[in-house]
Amino acid sequence: MSTPTNMNSPYPLPPKVHPIPSHLLDLRPASEIDTLLLNPPHPSQFPNTEKNLWFYWHTGYSTLPPHHRRTIHAYFRRLSPLGWTIRVVDRVPNSPLNISNYLDITDPNLFPLAFANGTLTGTHAIQHSSDLVRFPLLLTYGGVYADVGLMQIGDLDRLWTQTVGNPTSPYEIIAYDGGETTHRTLCNYFFASQKNNPFFSRCHQLLLKLWQGKQSTEGMHSHPLLASVPLMGQTLTLKEGDKVFSSQECAALLTDYIIQGQVMTLVLGLIDTETNWDGPTYAKEKIYTLEFMLGAQLINQYTAWNGPKAFQLMSMSLPKEGEEETEDQRLAKETVENCLSRSFGFKLATGIILRFYGDTLGSLWKKYPGSDCVEGTYAGWLRYGMVWWGQDELPRCVGFEKEFEGLKRGQLLREC
Repeated sequence: MSTPTNMNSPYPLPPKVHPIPSHLLDLRPASEIDTLLLNPPHPSQFPNTEKNLWFYWHTGYSTLPPHHRRTIHAYFRRLSPLGWTIRVVDRVPNSPLNISNYLDITDPNLFPLAFANGTLTGTHAIQHSSDLVRFPLLLTYGGVYADVGLMQIGDLDRLWTQTVGNPTSPYEIIAYDGGETTHRTLCNYFFASQKNNPFFSRCHQLLLKLWQGKQSTEGMHSHPLLASVPLMGQTLTLKEGDKVFSSQECAALLTDYIIQGQVMTLVLGLIDTETNWDGPTYAKEKIYTLEFMLGAQLINQYTAWNGPKAFQLMSMSLPKEGEEETEDQRLAKETVENCLSRSFGFKLATGIILRFYGDTLGSLWKKYPGSDCVEGTYAGWLRYGMVWWGQDELPRCVGFEKEFEGLKRGQLLREC
């Protein structure tokens, strides 16, 4: 992939977006950036900053699919000049980025035995190993944890500086709202906090408790400690071959898969007077919540979660001079312009979601390498804007203003 350029942009600049000056971007060739990403400095070399950006890829950065690597490059070009260190940690033996170089994986207060022994099982064992590194990394070093499939669009450094990184700000966490209307929950593909955060500390204690004696997340949805938390995905349907899954079976599958989300929901709804923890109040006052659909799912909203449709729109070329714009081009243009001007990011859906919805934009970009960055296409326009343009305004905090009595009263690790 060649070094990008901001001279004579091949794409129109959307409203409420401005070009980023070249001196604020890292414009080294991709090969040089790869070398730096494979050999980042340890956080101990910079004890006075928590500008750490963490990713995880079990088999190492070098094995990332090309579309994910381009996403990491975009983060690097935008954020490394502003003092951020980007690390893609792994479980590769002898790798400088092996998680064991950052955390003691044998410490039972950090990781369950199945992680330490490498005995996690189940269809989504790799995703769950990723879940297990997020809280410990943030609790130990602070910063941002993001999935490699989260394409960053908005100004992460500016938002950090005005909230979590600002000692006068009331906010201690940045995260995406989970989109629920009956209770409070967060998505687990993006977290920002300083180290030793009290919310993530409690979440991690509960997650470790759920993993005790377990090799996978199967059945965790029914753990007594989560009895007060509604299951996820109760309106989903699934048919595989002759097997038709009931709504309860669908909810159990999804909840086991996103068990980290259940953990956060419980802690957000926990009131424990013995440890002076009031989850509903903490959520309302301390978490800068980004809106679910607008914030990170806008392409899915425009395409009704139809992955092939999203892929088709993003793969189209913009109309050439003199050509009349088609209906699909108009929709693709509206989608990209709104993503670049209004969304803080875009989450490429993968994992278990493919069982419910079939191919997604992310799975199709993986199947067709290079299709996410073809010059002159709407995907190319989105990729270009992620590096070269900044939004005029920060995303608003949607907050948890609605009164909420909570889900559980008592100690975190005591059954109701």
